[in-house]
Amino acid sequence: MNQTQPKTEAVKQMFDDIAPTYDRLNHILSMSIDKIWRRRVVRIIRRLGAKQILDIATGTGDLAIAMAKRIEGSAICGIDLSPEMLEVARTKVSKIGLNKQITLREGNAEKLDIESQSVDAVTIAFGIRNFERKAEALKELQRTLKHGGHLVILEFSNPTNPLIAWAYRLYSHKILPWVGGLISRNRSAYEYLPNSVDGFPNPDAFMEIIASAGFGNITRRSQSFGIAQIYIAEKL
Repeated sequence: MNQTQPKTEAVKQMFDDIAPTYDRLNHILSMSIDKIWRRRVVRIIRRLGAKQILDIATGTGDLAIAMAKRIEGSAICGIDLSPEMLEVARTKVSKIGLNKQITLREGNAEKLDIESQSVDAVTIAFGIRNFERKAEALKELQRTLKHGGHLVILEFSNPTNPLIAWAYRLYSHKILPWVGGLISRNRSAYEYLPNSVDGFPNPDAFMEIIASAGFGNITRRSQSFGIAQIYIAEKL
């Protein structure tokens, strides 16, 4: 990632560059565990009864597609910085005939062209750590939610168990950049990704950031020995 650019622009460029191989690498490198985590997010959203859903940092549309398939009557708007990632998402959505349920737009979470109090739920899967101004973005997402609406975030975290933490760090900092670089021809992108996890606030600190954005009833569910977390918060 180009360190001389503003973070938002650098992240956009990085994901544009790796978009063609992103899905294949994502599932290979995660051994498809990411699909299990996304299904858990979908179950949470379904149980909350949300229908109008805003999926931020939608990327290639995996979470938006999973929600559209499993939540009857849902309407999902997926927003992402990267036009190349969105192009992959549009191809996938069109191929499986979900164009009426899913709309895709280029946009920045810190300044959304979305009406206030218009959505039942906001989801973010593996995107919040890439935001340049996380607190400001969360306040903007809070604005779009109806009262009683929910924010559900799936994000990586660092395990606290020493043995698991050692194995995870070895994999994420050594194996992942090598394999990711080999296939995508962009090693720096796959060096940035684990570094962005290291730089992300720990779960308790992040829950405080969510609270400062105007959310309450904040909980988290640890996934796969703390490799990821699902955060759930309500707009009061």
